[in-house]
Amino acid sequence: MARAEINGTSIHYRIDGPEDGKVLLMSNSLASNLHMWDPQMDALTGAGYRVIRYDSRGHGKSGAPHGPYSIEMLGRDAVGLLDACGIDKARFCGLSKGGMVGQWLGANAGDRMISLALCDTAASMDGGAAAWQERIDTVEAGGMAAVVDGTLDRWFTAPGQARMPDAIAEVRAMILSTPVIGFQACSMAIRDMDLVPGLAKISTPTTVIVGEDDPGTPVAKARQIHEGVAGSELVILPESAHLPNIEQAAAFNEALLAHLAKHG
Repeated sequence: MARAEINGTSIHYRIDGPEDGKVLLMSNSLASNLHMWDPQMDALTGAGYRVIRYDSRGHGKSGAPHGPYSIEMLGRDAVGLLDACGIDKARFCGLSKGGMVGQWLGANAGDRMISLALCDTAASMDGGAAAWQERIDTVEAGGMAAVVDGTLDRWFTAPGQARMPDAIAEVRAMILSTPVIGFQACSMAIRDMDLVPGLAKISTPTTVIVGEDDPGTPVAKARQIHEGVAGSELVILPESAHLPNIEQAAAFNEALLAHLAKHG
């Protein structure tokens, strides 16, 4: 575990895998932390990748300054982390909010990106500002406990929740440990974003991955990104919702490794 002072806040990160491995930067979803990628680590490091995971600003053990934040701010944090680690170019994988960061990176820092895996994410909320404001207000009044059950129901299918109670308990703990300030500030970034105009600027080899049953960033949102990024590929993973990297880890790992091998 390590820390870097980036853009006025402390970013907590971890590096795994061989020192001479190909670098992959992984960015977490809203209300999680770098441990959301635990189901990917054996597969990635076993394939020789050097993986940098970090807690997004406002999450995990990173600093949680008052917001609002923006997707640009979160994207510049990712670039700053590469700089702090002395890395010129990297592969990128981000899920949900992390995938939004990846879209910004592709459009604005493409010279630093070797490939992009954009997972269960969206380029815009299409009039969903009221719903995001409601979540912001809900945690203001009741803390993360007020949204944890609804979040889990969006993130995992009912069969998935029944099949892996230990994993669900770990994710529940991640959600509950997310600082309210960080959740609110990142929610504001998502509420206010419009990444659609930048999709046409992305020339980095891109794969869009999405759970077939994702209700929050559904397949239609993945298709919008896929159709907006020239030459991108789309992978739909069955029997999974918003976090297929946990719910269908083996299938997700296969898709991610195939993408990395093709565009490495």
